Amino acid sequence: MFKTTVAAIALTLGAATPVLADFPERPIQIIVPYSAGGSTDLGIRVVADALESKFDGLRTVVRNQPGGGGGIGTSAAVHARPDGYTLGAGAQGPIAILPHVGGADYTVDDFEFVGLFSRSLQLLVACKDAPFNDYDSFMAYAQTKAPQIGNSGAGGANHVSAEAFAKAAGIKIESIPFGGSSEARTACIGGHIDAMVASPAEAKTAADAGQMTPLFVMEDKRIDLFPDTPTAVEKGVDFTWSSYKGLFAPKGIPAADLDWLRNAVKEVASDPAFIAKMTEMGEFVTYEDGPAFEARVKKDSAMSKAVLEDLGLLGMNK
Repeated sequence: MFKTTVAAIALTLGAATPVLADFPERPIQIIVPYSAGGSTDLGIRVVADALESKFDGLRTVVRNQPGGGGGIGTSAAVHARPDGYTLGAGAQGPIAILPHVGGADYTVDDFEFVGLFSRSLQLLVACKDAPFNDYDSFMAYAQTKAPQIGNSGAGGANHVSAEAFAKAAGIKIESIPFGGSSEARTACIGGHIDAMVASPAEAKTAADAGQMTPLFVMEDKRIDLFPDTPTAVEKGVDFTWSSYKGLFAPKGIPAADLDWLRNAVKEVASDPAFIAKMTEMGEFVTYEDGPAFEARVKKDSAMSKAVLEDLGLLGMNK
């Protein structure tokens, strides 16, 4: 049934006939480098379900392979047979940051990027009793004293993002590592640190409760959830940052199969049911094709390397 349907689509598309008629012929496995139940795992499962719904007869298998900060599962996907039937979940930490921290047997150049389908946005928020309550007062404070900004662990994504902003803005901060985002949040709402990086969802809940105050959004434009909160860009600092979810394949995958996978991700990312489900989960659905996804990752990788080098954390896990 699946090949018949695909062949019919191929006749309509003309030149795409060989691509769609020959691939895929068996289940596609997607390796998630984290445990089941996390945001990356849940997002990939929504994608897998959407692929099966959209392409009659297609089967997908999601395999969790956690460990090493996401490096173990990412490595397994990078080094899988390049036949198009094993893909990896392209998460920011394992692909753009971990190779610089150490412990990864791959670099950003070892990926064949299929497409990005969602992003998790970030804000910098002031904590309870912080000596600033908006972007301007934060920057004024940072001119004379380094604000204490909590993060979920040294070398992690929100540690890098806070330090990357400080580097771009020409200020100094004091990064305070915690054993996870929940510990950082507890310290923030308890007034034990000055600020932290937060997701829009947790920032909204805490802001409504008077526990946090949004300072700026790490996007190039304001977001609907915080229409009165500026971006660093509009304040004159060329800085954006967000974590993301996408799919990648091993290098060497047949070009025709890569084209099919990229088109499939594009179709899924524009599907209203998929968008609704991901939005309900707090994800910001954003489609980027393979080259755009690759450009985003390489920009983050270069920024992360520069920050980690400044902090003396480059290769700390080697």
